[in-house]
Amino acid sequence: MQTSAIAKSARLAGGVEPGQFCVIGEDAKIGSGSVIGAHVVIHPGVVIGSNVRIDDGAVIGKQPMRAAYSAVTKEQQLEPTRIGDDCIIGTHVIIYAGAVIGQKVLIADLSTVRENVSIGDFTIIGRGVAVENYCKIGSYCKLETNVYLTAYSELADRVFMAPCVATSNDNYVGRTRERFKHFKGITVKRGGRVGLNSTILPGKVVGEDALVAAGSVLTKDAPDRKIVVGSPAKVVRDVPVEQLLENQ
Repeated sequence: MQTSAIAKSARLAGGVEPGQFCVIGEDAKIGSGSVIGAHVVIHPGVVIGSNVRIDDGAVIGKQPMRAAYSAVTKEQQLEPTRIGDDCIIGTHVIIYAGAVIGQKVLIADLSTVRENVSIGDFTIIGRGVAVENYCKIGSYCKLETNVYLTAYSELADRVFMAPCVATSNDNYVGRTRERFKHFKGITVKRGGRVGLNSTILPGKVVGEDALVAAGSVLTKDAPDRKIVVGSPAKVVRDVPVEQLLENQ
């Protein structure tokens, strides 16, 4: 009994045997040593590297949906999703078309990675994280459970975001057409850290090796190597020397 639908033009390396009830689209490519769980959907043209694990119910290469009044989702022709070698993609993860995932990346259960997103090598995307469109995430980053990364954001290498960090790109809170001119995501420079349940407002910058303390609301840029605390967050002291990236 046939339990999976695999396009004739799909190319699966020798030894790759998808789980039950998978759908693999035309011209998709899956590298050697990869393990595909049950009920996985891989859309046409997707390229998956070697030794990649994709768990049950994941969807790779999904086309975006556009609501009638969407502010940031555009009609466009997207390149197929690309996933590098040695990645782990968790249960019910959704990765949209136009996403490029580096090597040895972990994307945990129930996370979403939107279109036009790049994620560098060795980065961890935790459980339930939402990465919106037009984001760039560097290498060796860690976004813990339930982080929300707004569209048009950029994280440099070795950025850390604790659970439930929230970010925004719209200072007009969805009102007036003027807002369409000013959408701007957040920026976290190399080694920046953002503590538990903090909020970063549109366009704000977390400096290199800066630390935004737990529960803070960042309404102004956080300077390099400074700790900011509170709502609104204010500089309280330097980051301890032993915590700087150069001393790790």
